[in-house]
Amino acid sequence: MRPIRPERADILVCYDVNTATLEGEARLRKVAKACEGFGQRVQYSVFECTLTEMLLDRMRAKLLEIIDSDQDSLRIYYLYGPRDRRLEVHGRDSYVDFSGPLFA
Repeated sequence: MRPIRPERADILVCYDVNTATLEGEARLRKVAKACEGFGQRVQYSVFECTLTEMLLDRMRAKLLEIIDSDQDSLRIYYLYGPRDRRLEVHGRDSYVDFSGPLFA
């Protein structure tokens, strides 16, 4: 058992679920719902999450139970450095920084 580190890491979760069947459509909804429990949607199939190692393990396990590895794709990117230095957004940005003040 590896030690749990309390630090949080910024993660980008992207998925592509084959929706050619009703089962695929159901998987797509389940994957999106699972991701909503760990982060915030920034595009249709893209979520930004700030997670501890334990939460990342939990999210990964949950998503791997849902997807069909023969038909679907799940990508988890680890983001390093301050968000404002590694991200360039053009157009609408609905991101909310929950670590800062939530109202002005």
